[in-house]
Amino acid sequence: MQALHPHRYRPAAQALHWLTLVLVVLAFCLMEFKSIYPKGSAGRLAMMDWHYSVGLWIWAMTGLRLLLRLSGPVPAIEPAPPAWQARLASAMHGVLYLWLLGLPLLGWLAASAAGSPVQAFGLTLPQPMLPERNLAHDLKEVHEALASAGYALLGLHAAAALYHHFHLRDNSLRLMLPARRG
Repeated sequence: MQALHPHRYRPAAQALHWLTLVLVVLAFCLMEFKSIYPKGSAGRLAMMDWHYSVGLWIWAMTGLRLLLRLSGPVPAIEPAPPAWQARLASAMHGVLYLWLLGLPLLGWLAASAAGSPVQAFGLTLPQPMLPERNLAHDLKEVHEALASAGYALLGLHAAAALYHHFHLRDNSLRLMLPARRG
């Protein structure tokens, strides 16, 4: 069992945070650049399968992140922000966790409603619903809209971290960075 450093998140929480970011960027790129292949081609289908797999990794890692966050103390921001900022940050984190958990599930439901089996890690996931074309279209639209909104929230989250680090000069960004050696 590793000791908690009172001024940083645990290394596992830090690693999961940054790995989640990398996977979110990868999921985005897989969908944005799938058009380099023609519809129905093996390359395009492979990119979609990878998108599904990455989405499941994001979902699983977010669950682990929540368990870590709930299992121990959260390091304090120093100097402490005003109460309204702390509430806003807490709400933003809650929305981001919901987004990271909900978006992959919504994508799975959209694929299922389209009658498309979801291949992830070489396995075919069960289809949680019967195919329904209109519902599939609506779920896909919602999935894409929420994805875009989430990317905007991630940008806002990053901008807030940089604002706190460079303008307010608090430790909020350093809490999620590995400790320097030496």
